[in-house]
Amino acid sequence: MSRDRIEQTALAFDWGLVHIGVATGQTASRTASPLTHLAARDGIPDWDAIARLLTQWWPDVVVVGLPTDLDGSEGSLAPLARKFGRRIAGRFGCTVEFQDERLTTREAYARTRPGDDPDALHAIAAQVILEDWLSARTTPSSTTPSTTRSSTPGD
Repeated sequence: MSRDRIEQTALAFDWGLVHIGVATGQTASRTASPLTHLAARDGIPDWDAIARLLTQWWPDVVVVGLPTDLDGSEGSLAPLARKFGRRIAGRFGCTVEFQDERLTTREAYARTRPGDDPDALHAIAAQVILEDWLSARTTPSSTTPSTTRSSTPGD
């Protein structure tokens, strides 16, 4: 779904075993917004819902949060998040990149207020992941760990 241009639309996923947060953003404005959350069953999403989002937003790149431990090593759920990203690439032909999601849930909690929809937390976490990806992508001297590109067909 990639278009050749400098301005890109990105769709980000905060993958989880029960919930998957979704956010959208633009490289030109370097902004991201929470979009929605999807239910997952043992990490398996509603692929039709993912297809609808991809068709609606037509992203140039899909960014998947990569569970990373505080020491920078990949967390125990990282292989499953990578599998999710590979499946998006394989099923839909999208360019998929992975972004370190360390402390994004903590930041998402900090952005919510009492009375907010609890499910919004997942979309906000996806927003933080996308903001981090946008920042790393547009800041040449950034020390944020680089993203990994996946074009491997799904498992």
